[in-house]
Amino acid sequence: MRRALIAVLWMLASVVIVFLITLPISLQAHLIAGSIVVLAMILLKTFGPPTGVFRVIALALGTAIVLRYVYWRTTSTLPPINQIEDFIPGFMLYIAEMYSVFMLFLSLFVVSSPVPPRPTPPLPANVPTVDVFIPTYNEDMALLANTVAAAKGMDYPADKLTVWLLDDGGTDQKCNQDNAAKALEAQQRRRELSALCEGLGARYLTRARNEHAKAGNMNNGLEHSTGDLVVVFDADHAPARTFLKETVGHFAQDENLFLVQTPHFFINPDPLERNLDTFDVMPSENEMFYGIIQRGLDKWDASFFCGSAAVLRRAALKETNGFSGVTITEDCETALGLHSRGWRSIYVEKPLIAGLQPESFASFIGQRSRWAQGMMQILIFHVPFFKRGLSLPQRLCYMSSMLFWLFPYPRLMFLVSPLFYLFFSLEVFNASGAEFLAYTSTYMLVNLLMQNYLYGRYRWPWISELYEYIQSIYLLPAILSVIANPRKPTFNVTSKGENIHEGHVSEIGRPFFIIFAVLVAALIVSIYRALTEPFNADVIIVVGGWNVLNLLIAGCALGVVSERRNRRRTHRVNLQRRCEIIIDAITYAAMVEDGSTGGARIRLAEGVKGPDFERGQQAQLRFTPHADIGPDVLPLSIRNIEHDKDGVVFGCQFEPQTPTHYRLVADLIFANADEWRKFQESRRKNPGVLLGTLRFIRQALYHTGRGLSYLVHLQRLWRERRRNPLFAAAKRES
Repeated sequence: MRRALIAVLWMLASVVIVFLITLPISLQAHLIAGSIVVLAMILLKTFGPPTGVFRVIALALGTAIVLRYVYWRTTSTLPPINQIEDFIPGFMLYIAEMYSVFMLFLSLFVVSSPVPPRPTPPLPANVPTVDVFIPTYNEDMALLANTVAAAKGMDYPADKLTVWLLDDGGTDQKCNQDNAAKALEAQQRRRELSALCEGLGARYLTRARNEHAKAGNMNNGLEHSTGDLVVVFDADHAPARTFLKETVGHFAQDENLFLVQTPHFFINPDPLERNLDTFDVMPSENEMFYGIIQRGLDKWDASFFCGSAAVLRRAALKETNGFSGVTITEDCETALGLHSRGWRSIYVEKPLIAGLQPESFASFIGQRSRWAQGMMQILIFHVPFFKRGLSLPQRLCYMSSMLFWLFPYPRLMFLVSPLFYLFFSLEVFNASGAEFLAYTSTYMLVNLLMQNYLYGRYRWPWISELYEYIQSIYLLPAILSVIANPRKPTFNVTSKGENIHEGHVSEIGRPFFIIFAVLVAALIVSIYRALTEPFNADVIIVVGGWNVLNLLIAGCALGVVSERRNRRRTHRVNLQRRCEIIIDAITYAAMVEDGSTGGARIRLAEGVKGPDFERGQQAQLRFTPHADIGPDVLPLSIRNIEHDKDGVVFGCQFEPQTPTHYRLVADLIFANADEWRKFQESRRKNPGVLLGTLRFIRQALYHTGRGLSYLVHLQRLWRERRRNPLFAAAKRES
């Protein structure tokens, strides 16, 4: 009886909503109604709690405006089909808008009520055995040493923990290849990594051939190991000491659990954050996914494996013959297969690993292209919506994760659509300026408010649009290539720890300057047409305003592809850890203020006078490690010294010489995850739609100028180089 009553109420509510959406009212009435909804949403956001009924009411009000816009857009604005030159671009724009609306509703379903942070269950009395897999291909030894040392330093019974370095760069195939130089390089790599693992107490494992990329490498690890649980860390993902204590206990509570996924926290900025200088003040791009979306997926038992920072049950992996390797995103594909078999997953929203992001814009695009292509492969090969064994919410969640990567199409359509009218007078959107203002402006404002409601502390206004734009130019061809040939993409390792010695425009940045120039030309055309065509001034002003918005995003992108100099290979984290520094056999009390895998900033204790020194002078660092590592001290070289009002500060470089030294570095830098959480929280501030928009405009104007200055500077250098006789001679020889 109760279910029947609920069903009747839902039907009545649906009828009322349809009536309100399709109710014919004047433009003035719609504008007033839209303004009231916007005001109500702002008041609910300002004075209501961020969760609960007020949140649902605000999102419902926004949904009503969005649906009314969709109804108007579908019934009143499409060009006539007999005007084919208008209809084709007009319908392409309509499809892009409907995709955006559809993805908005999928997002509402996924994240409207995300799972709150989970409590940490205690470890069982009889803890399970754990195998830690660290797959590697071409990463250097110092990076791998830090990750392996951090994994060995995790707080867990030593007899139940085995760390495996799975090396695909030293396979038999590579060691015996025809290229003698590369074969010797692979053989040397195998010897060095074997010695490293022996010194750190880890296991080194390679295989005969490089087959099925990362998935094949980890499946080889499964064949040679026996642990109840399998932990996966990327080669540049160093775990905190508490990683296993925060995750393993969940498996004892649910025997049907196959996955505990944790977020990926990065200690270095991505190219957008570095080149726009936002890393310390704005939430990172991945925080929206790991801070909100994964928690929303978790509510529907659809949180999926992200390739690293995760614990998996071996018994579940046996059902699918290990990690799936049909696509180049083996992580999500593996999770989809296990979810369809009835296994469950959970998400623990605590940063428990510190990783590295791509430094250069080209590497960033290469990484995202692989993600996009892999997700398209899963969509084509597995079609999650019709996958047997999944619940309806799981189907919707996986479709949301797959279809998201189609964003390059609508993003580029929104970019070029104003140009159809401004340059060619094509009527791709049949509406007057007043109609556009009444419907589209309220729709866009409501959309911004809804996104701010869902992601406010994790994603600031217009930043998603910027991230999508800078990726779309290169991701759209990548996606189309997968659609044309789903088996074509191959797994490529993302470059990490790159140096950028001098500021320059990215080698793949030229298209962004061309697009910017086209948009500037469109702005000039819109001004000219508004002055010479007063009878069309309302539409020209609206379309010109749309082009100005695109121009701001495109201008900000010039700053993204204008690479700032970055000579630091490693990145610092706050530490505040007591220590002693030993110089010339004299011990001084001190504090490690911050550090990285490369070195540390060490402040002498108050009242302690520092010695005279020379650059490069050797020293030693002594501190109390969390684990029983041994009595060794960590060798240092002093690079610089500073005197401030609080005393003396040394800038030091680590000089590790033994495996124990790497364990000390890992214990110092990666043991405490609390500092990572504090750093995240310091950036999670919601500026709101208005202040966020003003901030974005300011950033866009500044970085437009910075990007153009980079281009002018490079053009001047190129002209000077061409005038150089040595350059002319070299060109003749070539």
